[in-house]
Amino acid sequence: MTADARHERGVASRLHAFNRYEIKYLLPVTEVAPLREELARRMDRDAHCPVGGYGVWSVYYDTPALRFYWEKIEGLKFRRKLRIRHYGDVSTVTDDSPVHVEIKQRVNRVTQKRRLRLPYLAARALCDRRVEVPHAEHERPFVHEVLDLLVRLDLRATAITGYQREALVGRDQDTGLRVTFDRRIRGRDRDFHFGTPTPENRFIVPPRLAVMEVKVNERVPYWITDLMARRNLTVVRVSKYCQSVEAYGRAPRSAFHVPDDEPSPQPIPTDRAQEAAPAHVR
Repeated sequence: MTADARHERGVASRLHAFNRYEIKYLLPVTEVAPLREELARRMDRDAHCPVGGYGVWSVYYDTPALRFYWEKIEGLKFRRKLRIRHYGDVSTVTDDSPVHVEIKQRVNRVTQKRRLRLPYLAARALCDRRVEVPHAEHERPFVHEVLDLLVRLDLRATAITGYQREALVGRDQDTGLRVTFDRRIRGRDRDFHFGTPTPENRFIVPPRLAVMEVKVNERVPYWITDLMARRNLTVVRVSKYCQSVEAYGRAPRSAFHVPDDEPSPQPIPTDRAQEAAPAHVR
């Protein structure tokens, strides 16, 4: 099981929910290592994060008119997204692989997540064929909410994103703190099965850049704020889903789009070796 899967599950139940604040920064990949070393003075590497990180892949669902995309671009105070997420090496995905069906929503500045762990075949039946999959009684409200969104809004798979993630966790009084670094951020607008052989992906954030996220339950520790200020890092609004939609011309590029390094990025093969997570952390 990966670091994120462990951290966000929290309990043995397949269903989990939590609230937190998320703050994002954009930085050159060359600054990741020195920043990670500085953070390591007060944080620990997530025990379930292998050296080099692990792959995170998500299929996002949206309306034909891209309602969720535009809600993000327009900065609505309440907005939702539906996705299926897989942690680890997509080349090994089977119908039985565990994935998470997740509703992520924003209420003012608070990010709320509710997710249900399912076998990949069941997750696709729920989200792609709108079939009520077997579930426990306490999971019923979530399953019905997912079905309601899918049917009422006519949601369908719209974009897929993937990246390599490293994770640090706070210690002592900062136990609610989590910092992640995402690099090699790619996406595509077709072939939405995680295990599609040799899928073609594009960089949706220039490969010279990484996205750093600071995640806290209540407030950001003062020393994190000071560290970001000393390194001249500024908070950004960047959505990997929106980046993927824009990279393939599905919508006009917003004012918050990260500029390309090249005028027309070329499809690139998935780097299986770097995305693999050891079996003991999946």
